[in-house]
Amino acid sequence: MYSRIKDINRSGEMQVFCEVVGAGTFSEAARRLDMTPSAVSKLVARLEQRLGARLLLRSTRRLELTAEGERFHADSLRILEQIDNAERDVANASRPSGLINVNSNLPFGLHCLLPLVPQFVEAYPQIILNIELTDTVVDLLERRADVAIRSGPMKASSLVQRHLGRSRLRTVAAPAYLQRMGTPQTPEDLLRHNRLGFGFHRQSQAWVYRDGQGQRIEVEPEGNLLLNDGESMRQLALGGAGIARLADFHVGADIEAGRLVPLLEVFESAEVDTLHALFVGPGRQLPQRVRVFIDFLVQKLDSRFFQ
Repeated sequence: MYSRIKDINRSGEMQVFCEVVGAGTFSEAARRLDMTPSAVSKLVARLEQRLGARLLLRSTRRLELTAEGERFHADSLRILEQIDNAERDVANASRPSGLINVNSNLPFGLHCLLPLVPQFVEAYPQIILNIELTDTVVDLLERRADVAIRSGPMKASSLVQRHLGRSRLRTVAAPAYLQRMGTPQTPEDLLRHNRLGFGFHRQSQAWVYRDGQGQRIEVEPEGNLLLNDGESMRQLALGGAGIARLADFHVGADIEAGRLVPLLEVFESAEVDTLHALFVGPGRQLPQRVRVFIDFLVQKLDSRFFQ
């Protein structure tokens, strides 16, 4: 058991004493500690009085340690190092660290996730991200993924879901395509255009619009191109191959830059692409590193493209 001594900062005294020994003079120690020489001298004198032992032999030229001072100096250095180590251990334990295996679909990964990664690793330098981008449906347990990011309606499963955001769907085409093929004015006009579609099964393939009376209009994406992922569809739309329907987070920057033109905006049905983060296990058991990663995404997603 250590004794309690009120109103005495013993570690602070040890630090000042060690600084005096290291500096060799009270004035130099005072400069390093941003104190006055008289304050440093009084503190050491008070320490000696409390300990009942002389620690330093003072002369006009130099300071020398007594035998008691040698022992106290050695013990003080050891104790101060232990304090530093204890504080460092606690600080490191409070900072999220470790590996996060992230699996994301291509559009979100390329246009939302990767642009945010530099900010995240700067904020959490002790976290390692292992990122895999694919539109293939994967088994999180089999792929050892900590987080999977997917869009669209989620099927019931044992996975825990965290809503990231909603991004409205936009019908778009490149200026070159519209110049060549004309600009559709109504959803029915799309039937005369090459409509880029997906080659894999989706819950609903149809493009949904509303007429002036609010009646639902469905247009099937039929044309001479079927794609396996949204990013390939975006690239072909940019190249003028046809008309695409993609989420705002995916093509919003292209629209702002004039690379793609939004079509049929007055007929849009408020359809959205919903993004979720999926992970294994109850939320309360979610590792801190994964929790801060998901919180970071929710906070940093561009509000221009997400609702």
